[in-house]
Amino acid sequence: MPSGTVRTRIAPAPSGSIHVGNARTALYNWLLARQHGGVFVLRVEDTDQSRVTQDAFEAVLEDLRWLGLDWDEGPEVGGEYGPYRQSERSDRYRAVAAALEDTGHAYRCYCTAEELSQRRARAQSARRTPGYDGRCRNLTDAERAAFESEGRSFALRFRVPEDRTIAFVDVVRGPIATRSDQIPDFVVRRSDGSPTYMLAAAVDDMAMEITHIIRGEDLVAATPRQLLIREAMGVTETPVFAHLPLLVAPDGKPLSKRWGDVAVSAYRRMGFLPEALVNYLALLGWSFDEKTNIFSVDELITKFTLERVTRNPAIFDIPKLEWLNAHYIRLLPPEALAERLVGVCADAGLPAGSDEGKRLLGLVAPLLSERLKRLEEAPPMVRFLFGPVPPDAKAAKLLDGKRPYLEEVAGALGGVEEWAAGTIEETLRRVATEWDLKPKQAFQPIRAAVTGTLVSPPLFESLEILGRAETLARLTSTP
Repeated sequence: MPSGTVRTRIAPAPSGSIHVGNARTALYNWLLARQHGGVFVLRVEDTDQSRVTQDAFEAVLEDLRWLGLDWDEGPEVGGEYGPYRQSERSDRYRAVAAALEDTGHAYRCYCTAEELSQRRARAQSARRTPGYDGRCRNLTDAERAAFESEGRSFALRFRVPEDRTIAFVDVVRGPIATRSDQIPDFVVRRSDGSPTYMLAAAVDDMAMEITHIIRGEDLVAATPRQLLIREAMGVTETPVFAHLPLLVAPDGKPLSKRWGDVAVSAYRRMGFLPEALVNYLALLGWSFDEKTNIFSVDELITKFTLERVTRNPAIFDIPKLEWLNAHYIRLLPPEALAERLVGVCADAGLPAGSDEGKRLLGLVAPLLSERLKRLEEAPPMVRFLFGPVPPDAKAAKLLDGKRPYLEEVAGALGGVEEWAAGTIEETLRRVATEWDLKPKQAFQPIRAAVTGTLVSPPLFESLEILGRAETLARLTSTP
């Protein structure tokens, strides 16, 4: 590792909620910084203004906050290396681009998009590797003047040195060496004056003294180019690189929107807990041993190492995430679970934020902790507490012809002295015996009449929470 303070970064583009792959990258950077008492930097790569909105920018910050990945430098926090939005660093990029041109490390390219496309097509037809052919690499002053007299705009291309090997050691992938003839001259500043990712990321990593660059393996090819930029700027120290394996769907294809929800915000809406998602993301490409799957944040900070990150693609498996989520739900004290259910139930249209709503959720929470895989499953199960619920299709079918039975159940419950789960259970079992019914035959019609569904918290406790008057009213109003 480089000497001095460990400085890591996450650099999302604010085009919406963070992709779970970026969240995994952020987590690994955060863990390494926390483990070494270092600095975790949030840098927003928002140079592409066509994709950036204020809402999207705030969504990025909210996702990281929800995951518990607090940043030491960045938006809303500040720091000595700011500003931390690339859109506010344009002067720096222009200055570096100009310096690269002045020193001969970059040159003006006047090729139009149409010309580049045509040459690329011809290269593909001839079965040559497509890439910039160096057309403008050695223009004379007269040729440059002629292009500019035509009113052509120009991009700046980096002049890749000839007959070189650019090598670095990746913590995850091992030694990587790339011959310079495999790297076409690449654009560092577009014709509209904006910097490319290659330039902006390299400049910022140098300026912010990032010691460890941990990012997805799709950016391996960018590393030799950015090392060349660093070299051209006179920076000799190389950061530690770690390129993380891709996340893939269960069918082995890259995780994408075509597969399903890939945004952190989607998993939040589905009722996953942040501690469960963090635990799961940590396991996507990293393991401590073959047996341990449950890690608290403190344990992850202690145990995480880049050396244990695998090169193999990591499968994003929803059932395993749900298993972890159910584990973390069970760990929540009832009052904490009730608090987390308030927002979920309110989003489902229930008046859960009122004092009465919070009271009801506090009473029912202990009955749900063993039954939930996701918080999203709770609203349908507790809706009956907030008012009568019309029976769904399965409940309605079960209730057909059950009115006489339910009237007798109501009569029996009306005579219960103490309205408590124990006495309710005793009464209902006595009625079941009198009617010669098995428990499921006896209790499911009651559940259907009172809750409107066949899936609810435990019946006797649910009736206790609902109260005597409301329970009897629902039993006797069943058609």
